[in-house]
Amino acid sequence: MTATLRFVGATGNVTGSRYLLETDHVKLLVDCGLYQERKFQHRNWDPFVVPPRELDAVLLTHAHLDHCGLLPKLVKEGFKGKIYCTGATADITKIILKDSAHLQEEDAARKKRRHEREGRKGPHPEVPLYTAEDAEATSPFFSPVDYMEPVQIGKGVSATFREAGHVLGSAIIKITIDDNGSPRSIVFTGDVGRNDRPILEDPDTVRHTDYVVIESTYGDRVHEDTAAISGEIAEVVNSTVQAGGNIVVPSFALERSQEILYYMNELTHQNKIPHLNVYLDSPMAIAITEVFKHYEELYDEEMTELVNHRKSPFNFPGFKMVQTTDESKSLNAITGSIMVIAGSGMCTGGRIKHHLINNITRPESTILFVGYQAVGTLGRIIVDGARKVRIFGQQYPVRARIAQIHGFSAHADRDELCAWLAALKSPPRKVFVTHGEAQASANFAECVRERTGWKVSVPRYGQQVLLR
Repeated sequence: MTATLRFVGATGNVTGSRYLLETDHVKLLVDCGLYQERKFQHRNWDPFVVPPRELDAVLLTHAHLDHCGLLPKLVKEGFKGKIYCTGATADITKIILKDSAHLQEEDAARKKRRHEREGRKGPHPEVPLYTAEDAEATSPFFSPVDYMEPVQIGKGVSATFREAGHVLGSAIIKITIDDNGSPRSIVFTGDVGRNDRPILEDPDTVRHTDYVVIESTYGDRVHEDTAAISGEIAEVVNSTVQAGGNIVVPSFALERSQEILYYMNELTHQNKIPHLNVYLDSPMAIAITEVFKHYEELYDEEMTELVNHRKSPFNFPGFKMVQTTDESKSLNAITGSIMVIAGSGMCTGGRIKHHLINNITRPESTILFVGYQAVGTLGRIIVDGARKVRIFGQQYPVRARIAQIHGFSAHADRDELCAWLAALKSPPRKVFVTHGEAQASANFAECVRERTGWKVSVPRYGQQVLLR
């Protein structure tokens, strides 16, 4: 049986994750992600590499937008197969796609109004990539699977999902292609998590496979010790409260927001910070937090113990959820210091932009970044030291303190990724390094070659390889 793999996303960058696997009988995508980096966003509008109606399935590693964000477009253009993922991923993806559609509709309308005012047209269409109705139409195609339970995708092709430890429900997917009794296998790591992180179990390992497609987001660096995170948050909170400012946290709605709550809960109970109000100003993050409550079986031992002792990070003194736009706007009238956690994590849209407008010019406030900032995003521009930033078409001077905690990352670093590969009992035929900025992927590939002697490559966008 012939099997080919085509790299149609997440090459030379960390968004737009998408891989096309084809056999004589099956065509499937692993992930169907949205490009979020500005210079690649035009690819979101390109036709899919094969007509969506020809695809039998999508295998989804997890619910981050750069892995699932093009699913509504896929369905709108004719996909009729199944979307296989864990139950938690299915529930969270539905929330994230609905929010994504809403933001795209808002941004398209805002862009159209601005261009009409300025008497010009932009380089991209002034219509949303997909609508809330398109996102809703995606829901019936989800087919939840359990960890470690093989699922038959089509003739001669099966898949097994393993815990990735990245976000709730995230999976490492091993696909087996049975060629008349001579099976070949390929593992897609998705985004690999880290050991000893709050809330979730550690990532699972794989003992045998013929091929590996591995991410390299942090493949060229080693993270700071996670033990320092609590102290770093305490320092930011204490110094900002003393200065009389607010702590504004751009945060991903999935996992990162919940982890921040975990640490704020811990610091509050230990009286290491003032008991200030913490506002989760993101309807999507609130909805996802409710999903977390429904999947307690996925918690690690420490999180389970907190819940059992009624010290859940989703219900601690001073924690408040902000649902409506009016409630969000009212936060600006609060006197005294508060923490506001809002999306999006890279400041590409959502309520965080409004909170930036109200705080980025204030020297007493702190903008605290706790997640990866992709090249070209507003978040990356801010952390790289810009003195002025453009938000909603207006320029604002950056006077607030800019802080960043790197140890928060839910992505494995270079050494952790190498340790994950080292768990393989036999060398794979080839390792494909993807989902990293160009230099990070190249550096990680060289590191793997030096440490293992294995065959490693960094695929080009659109490259197709034969899985022999």
